[in-house]
Amino acid sequence: MKAEVSELTQFEASPAEYPPVEGVTDDLLATCWQRIEHFISHRFGSRAVVWTLTSEGGEWRPPLGPILAVTEAFQWCDGDWQSYTITRGPLGLLLPPGHVQIDASVGTVSLELPASVETAVQRLAAYLEAESVLPAGVRSYRANVGQLSESISADPAHIAKAIHNSGAADLLRKYRRA
Repeated sequence: MKAEVSELTQFEASPAEYPPVEGVTDDLLATCWQRIEHFISHRFGSRAVVWTLTSEGGEWRPPLGPILAVTEAFQWCDGDWQSYTITRGPLGLLLPPGHVQIDASVGTVSLELPASVETAVQRLAAYLEAESVLPAGVRSYRANVGQLSESISADPAHIAKAIHNSGAADLLRKYRRA
């Protein structure tokens, strides 16, 4: 039976290090990974995650994966968190009814990436590093010199749409969960 979850809070720690990608370093690498991890449910590199939820009981598929280990689990009983053993089902975790807190290690142990993910990070990095022909905050530009004229316009939200505009989103479809 699929667990009905009525409330869910999720706290996700940053990984100790992001997987390296050829040609992308330092702050740009971290920025790309943060944007990509916001877009996908699969995690590369392990990190701690804590879920607190209200369940009707049954099997629950966590929103992030892969789950390496459930480190601790608690159930709210008699006004306090009591230790509880979570078992795995064929598709997820088997939850008791009531309030549950799950501490888990999520992500991949290896920092090796599939080719499509590495290419997605590289595309996003290239898009974010590309210089705009317009100064920051400017939507359009027009210049006339005699009979010559030049007109440039840009979407002011192009950086917010970078994961789509760069083509990275298409490469990451496999790692999304709707």
